[in-house]
Amino acid sequence: MMREPAWHPSPKARLLWAAGAALMWLPVVIAQVVWVVVAPVAPVWHLVAAAATVVLAGPHIGVVPFWRYRVHRWEIDDTAVYTRSGWWTQERRIAPISRIQTVDTERGPLDRWLGLATVTVTTASAAGAVRIAALDRDVADETVARLTALAATAEADAT
Repeated sequence: MMREPAWHPSPKARLLWAAGAALMWLPVVIAQVVWVVVAPVAPVWHLVAAAATVVLAGPHIGVVPFWRYRVHRWEIDDTAVYTRSGWWTQERRIAPISRIQTVDTERGPLDRWLGLATVTVTTASAAGAVRIAALDRDVADETVARLTALAATAEADAT
């Protein structure tokens, strides 16, 4: 049976994911406002478009970040990195410490604003890197240091 990771991302992850979703919907809202200004002759269609935006964007901004937070988990021990991620489709991954090739930290503009970072663990796996999203910056830095130390002492080759 696959191990269930124990740790959540930062509680600020919910705000990060909500802000990211809101930014995604912003061009749609701007387009609708421009549409109302440029073509005010079809108010029924404006209302239909606005209602569709609220029906789709509302849950994407207000519900999905909380669901993702409930699902996302991570953990490291002396043998592996364990993650569970997703919201609609969930993925569980294990990366053995002995297979780690690189450990990276990524901080986008919203991450920096919220004091968060994403840790990416690259292995020789064809499935791609393991990502631990939305960690507090200090936790991310400690995780990178620990994984780097563990990988340096691993006996197997990471190829």
